[in-house]
Amino acid sequence: MSKVFAFLKDESGATAIEYGLIAAGISVVIITAVQAVGGNLNGAFATIASKLQSVNGSGGGGGN
Repeated sequence: MSKVFAFLKDESGATAIEYGLIAAGISVVIITAVQAVGGNLNGAFATIASKLQSVNGSGGGGGN
């Protein structure tokens, strides 16, 4: 019977679940931040590419 009470008083499982929830929350924040930065970065590269094409003329490159 004492093992049952010891099992019921043991909170290590609850602590592991709490750490898991904290890790999940942090990962959601990281994913959101990466998506936001990725969208901005993609826009910046598109702007640079369009400006390089306008400077180059046809945008085909070549160089011959």
